[in-house]
Amino acid sequence: MKNLTVLGSTGSIGVSTLEVVAAHPDKFRVVALTAGSNLELLKQQIEMFQPDLVSVLTADKAKALSRSLAGKKPQIMHGVEGLIAAATAAETTMVVAAIVGAAGLVPTAAAIMAGKDVALANKETLVTAGHLIMEMVREKDVRLYPVDSEHCAVFQSMAGHRCQDIHRVILTASGGPFLNWGKEKLAGATVADALNHPNWSMGKKITVDSASMMNKGLEVIEARWLFDIPVERIAVNIHPQSIVHSMVEYIDGSVMAQLGVPDMKGPIAYALTYPGRVACGVKPLDLTALSGLTFLKPDTDRFPALKLAYDALQAGESMPAVMNAANEIAVESFLAGRIGFMAIPDTIARVMDLHTPRSLHSIEEVLEADRWGRRTAREVLGSTN
Repeated sequence: MKNLTVLGSTGSIGVSTLEVVAAHPDKFRVVALTAGSNLELLKQQIEMFQPDLVSVLTADKAKALSRSLAGKKPQIMHGVEGLIAAATAAETTMVVAAIVGAAGLVPTAAAIMAGKDVALANKETLVTAGHLIMEMVREKDVRLYPVDSEHCAVFQSMAGHRCQDIHRVILTASGGPFLNWGKEKLAGATVADALNHPNWSMGKKITVDSASMMNKGLEVIEARWLFDIPVERIAVNIHPQSIVHSMVEYIDGSVMAQLGVPDMKGPIAYALTYPGRVACGVKPLDLTALSGLTFLKPDTDRFPALKLAYDALQAGESMPAVMNAANEIAVESFLAGRIGFMAIPDTIARVMDLHTPRSLHSIEEVLEADRWGRRTAREVLGSTN
């Protein structure tokens, strides 16, 4: 029996995680759940999984949740304190880190320092603080299991092979809804257009990141830290079918790949049960039903966010944290209808141009870089509106 904390239980990854858990009650017990504002769904999850602890965004939401629950209630907390309490709960043996954005950094770091294994779906944790997080993982001798489909595919493609034999890692990208759009058309893309992903069902922020290809840029940075691979040996291929989830090329020319239908329950289940596997509701892959598998080079002229992520990784130090913060503010503004789609990479580029990278020695310094990036992005957007 594995005791779980799910950070971000009402988001798309959290919901899929709990579907896997519900299918295998003999293997998992839910100790703690955290959510932001979706109290109705959280209430249903509490009734189904009976956690000991839950945490929500604010004190008011905690009171509202408590009033809505009948019978025996879990301990209800809120804010960062609640997130940390859930991540470090004594009975928890694995934390599923599925909070969207840089908000996931502090509780994920707390879980690692408390000696918990982590199933990592929050890529921003490694984007903003990769060197610090990996130092913590080594210090506490815990396991960090990738939940992103691409990194899970790389993880599986490395199994049984020596790291020194890897030539490069190839991350695949669907190309999103704008794969075949020209620059002029992209300038007029609407929120509805950006959220219309052809293959994956995800939350709004990550779906917009997929449309801009910033999501793939974040995954490049994440891969650098997860697999200790230098940036020049991490490539991106556009693969519109989303069947080959990523590949590892070895020095003898062999390429190992992981294939499957696009369904996040697959990588979630693998992270939860490694080194075993369980049935998780993913449909079998019928290769004979496919018309073909295609691969293309990404166009960074139309999708400059990918290049910005590479640039941030090469600059190093505080630049990835600042880039990520600027992206979160720009995406938030786009989703609110305040800026156009191509203003997202423009905003990120302007913030990065204003930033001088500096070394980060603590999580607090990472958070300060994040705050600077957010503040500067708002100033940049304010000056253009």
